[in-house]
Amino acid sequence: MRHLIRRRLRGEHGDVPGWVLITVMTAGLVAGLWAIAGSQLGSMLREALASVSG
Repeated sequence: MRHLIRRRLRGEHGDVPGWVLITVMTAGLVAGLWAIAGSQLGSMLREALASVSG
């Protein structure tokens, strides 16, 4: 019984680095897009909000 619990815990431990990698890559992608097109995205957001509000 204990060996099944240990095996299950070891199997789940390997997923943590994958989720960390996905999070770091997503943050890098967002930062890169913001650096390249931040001013354009800001103007698009302002135009969209202006068209909705009045």
